[in-house]
Amino acid sequence: MRLKWTLLAVLCVTVNTLFAQKKTKTDKPNIILIFSDDGGYADFGFQGSKEIKTPQLDKLAHSGVIFSQGYVTASVCGPSRAGLITGQYQQKFGYVENNVPGYMSDASKYLDVEMGLPLDQKTMGEYMKDLGYATAYYGKWHLGDADKFHPNKRGFDEFYGFRGGDRSYFAYEQFPHPDKRMERNFKNFEEPNRYATDVFADETISFIEKHQDEPFFIFLAFNAVHTPIETTEEDLALFPNLEGKRKELAAMTWALDRASGKVMDKLEELGLDENTIVVFTNDNGGPSDKNASVNYPLAGTKSNQLEGGIRVPFTMTWKSKIKKKTTFDFPVSTFDLLPTFYAAGGGDVKDLKDVDGVNLLPYINGENKERPHEVLYWKINTRAAVRSGDYKLLRFSDRPAELYNLKDDISEKNNLANQEPEKLRELFKVLYNWELTLERPLWQLKAQFEKYDNDRMDKYRNADELNK
Repeated sequence: MRLKWTLLAVLCVTVNTLFAQKKTKTDKPNIILIFSDDGGYADFGFQGSKEIKTPQLDKLAHSGVIFSQGYVTASVCGPSRAGLITGQYQQKFGYVENNVPGYMSDASKYLDVEMGLPLDQKTMGEYMKDLGYATAYYGKWHLGDADKFHPNKRGFDEFYGFRGGDRSYFAYEQFPHPDKRMERNFKNFEEPNRYATDVFADETISFIEKHQDEPFFIFLAFNAVHTPIETTEEDLALFPNLEGKRKELAAMTWALDRASGKVMDKLEELGLDENTIVVFTNDNGGPSDKNASVNYPLAGTKSNQLEGGIRVPFTMTWKSKIKKKTTFDFPVSTFDLLPTFYAAGGGDVKDLKDVDGVNLLPYINGENKERPHEVLYWKINTRAAVRSGDYKLLRFSDRPAELYNLKDDISEKNNLANQEPEKLRELFKVLYNWELTLERPLWQLKAQFEKYDNDRMDKYRNADELNK
């Protein structure tokens, strides 16, 4: 009898231990990062758009926190992604410009196999795998075309997408340049059978279903609404009152919204929505001249460091932890996402290598009342900016510096450089000291593109005039 009770006790302990292990495993939140491409600051319903409808993203945004001063680490695609995925200023490892071999500079055509996220930089995917997460990346990569930079080799178990910076939303009839080919994992080339935005959502849903009993991290990097401007006739017909590129942008954004909603619906169907962190943000400001995006009330566009180039829509939902319909008004950056995800997954942020971001959860929940960042920096070639408190300095190579108080002047209309010379000097010194810590650029931009970026900035400076 004693042996019987002993065996029963051992069995109970074993079952309880296994149950506790499963409970601990599933208590880790799932994490989905939804990343749009070249969206305008004002082109989402929760950002105030009346023309472009985004009911699914609005629902997502209002179920958690909206960051009213959410920033990216760069005003163009590749560097912005490099900063986000490593949790640090990408200039620290020389990733200053987009990696487009043969295009960025004359020398770059000889460096194609070197142009990507340096292999000594650990990615978000690798960090989350360390915590026991199943990981996936769907959509646009743009962190290196060469095989050694492939997502499967940078911490992601599953990949379906393309390596480069843009491609058609429909299947190519003839094989395009290798970086535009759709690829399932490593070199299994497979063109989409329908509109790419919908395909990326379906791939995400499949991964969720497959891994619903374990913690998962998904980086869903839509190429919408980046050029080429392509949409379906069905989506286009939903916007009869709009014309030209603006109409096409609205249709592309509608598809992005629909796809994001399908992912959220699947989480709810499987009972995973309460314990899943979902972030939605964009890689940089809208390129108004390319896709008719609107960044109002911000001045500027993609590729410059006016607010319209670096401030983006930014939301985070975690239904069981983050209060719904809240707004966080201090500046945050996309490089904060890595430490936030890592901490939520049970990691110690102190273990992260060279990270500049912070865990945002204590700030969101009110445990920490301070600003997450007193100072933020941006640099692309010779152009640079620094924000300290509410003041922002913009430095150029072809014109005098500019100084703005963003608290009073979000549209950057009133240049204070002549009125506050001491503040200007102070911020120049802050920027100078930061630049001393940076690596030289791994590749550089042609002078003609520098001029193009400055001309684009000047054209889209006056937000009020553009919004008439």
